[in-house]
Amino acid sequence: MSFDALWPLYETKMRAGGKESETDAAVNAFKYNFQVLTSGADTMIPEAALDPVPTLPDLESLEITPKPELLKETVVLKLNGGLGTGMGLDKAKSLLEVTGGNTFLDLIAKQVAWMKGTYSMPDLKFMLMNSFSTSADTLEALSKYPDLGTGDDLQFVQNKAPKVTADGYAPAEWPSEPSHEWCPPGHGDLYPAMLGSGTLDRLLAKGIKYMFVSNSDNLGATLDLRLLTYFADSGAPFLMEVAARTDADKKGGHLAIMKDKGGLTLRESAQCPKEDEAAFQDVTKYTYFNTNNLWVHLGKLKELFEKSGGALPLPVMKNDKTVDPRDKKSTKVVQLETAMGAAISCFDGAQAIKIPRTRFAPVKKCEDLLALRSDAYTLTEDFRIELVPERGGVPPLIKLDDAYKFVDALDTLIPNGVPSLKECVSLKVEGKVEFANGVVVKGKVTIKNSSDEKKIVPTKVYQDETVEL
Repeated sequence: MSFDALWPLYETKMRAGGKESETDAAVNAFKYNFQVLTSGADTMIPEAALDPVPTLPDLESLEITPKPELLKETVVLKLNGGLGTGMGLDKAKSLLEVTGGNTFLDLIAKQVAWMKGTYSMPDLKFMLMNSFSTSADTLEALSKYPDLGTGDDLQFVQNKAPKVTADGYAPAEWPSEPSHEWCPPGHGDLYPAMLGSGTLDRLLAKGIKYMFVSNSDNLGATLDLRLLTYFADSGAPFLMEVAARTDADKKGGHLAIMKDKGGLTLRESAQCPKEDEAAFQDVTKYTYFNTNNLWVHLGKLKELFEKSGGALPLPVMKNDKTVDPRDKKSTKVVQLETAMGAAISCFDGAQAIKIPRTRFAPVKKCEDLLALRSDAYTLTEDFRIELVPERGGVPPLIKLDDAYKFVDALDTLIPNGVPSLKECVSLKVEGKVEFANGVVVKGKVTIKNSSDEKKIVPTKVYQDETVEL
């Protein structure tokens, strides 16, 4: 069926779907994405369309005189919509303990409090974009930090989008569990959610010009006053923080230049044709990756919405799923998603800046959490988690057995404490094991247990070896 025949069904569904889907901004965003799908347009970005990015400005080599007064015009925003289902969680990932009894949310609250105190800026604006799934737990967890704000001053909730049947593109139906008919539209939803909730207009009315946004699971990403000053002085509408790609980043999105338009763009793995995967993962060709630490000029964002008819023309990604994610035999659907970093291709004059790896310490899997809890990372005086200096900005590569995919299983691996990874290049764990207290891993180490019985990794220093238990 055509777009014209199907669209009334989607608009009716969204208008009746509650506050997460009924706003004009939410409807317009999905309408744009659905038009791209039904047009048959290629959502891939082939290698032939791109050029690598030449050298970018490097924050560490720039002379910048910070301007604390800019903090009065700035909001710090954390994306906090993820449940961490990939790590076996049914609550906000940011409620996980990281270090010293502190969760991600605790450390974020302390980071903001440190900024307020250090710069005598008690009114520094802080907000979260939650999802319907994370809102209640997050607000409860942050209630012990009343200075952060409350209600609409503290959060807005991201939108939801209808799932599309893969065969025919009609709205997906699942009467036994109607919530399965909806999906999150990716973190590119930040922009329409800000508009539709009224958050964008409220911030502009309060004189807020600049927004720094980052993921709540990235504790290295705090509001850096030098970066804020650089962004304000540049006059750019949008600034992306990028870092040097290593082999650990080769599967993540990379920065590039569009040959036809000449502007910066972001290519995610879901937008890369299979035949171009080798080039996509070539970290010597595409040398910068998106940290998802972004700076946005809110006035320019409002202008872009008005110019583009209420929906940003973000590149659309198709995510093939089943309507019930736990039932692989259920109806095949397409989830239409966008990435917030992709807005770099929507703003004329958008820029990027290279930042040190210390501003990037995300947790996507249990391997990341294990590393973050180890001595390879340290907690700074301003409550950031960053790699210790001797690691030279390179995190340890951790590969755990699939048995430790979920957090509760990870805890059975390290009940006696996390092994020392300060000098670890890579650690691979195969089979059921438990680390004794005081284990030290140096260089490249593999721990193997081929039996069905759990075995203990004894206390000692392991260096550049494979250990058969």
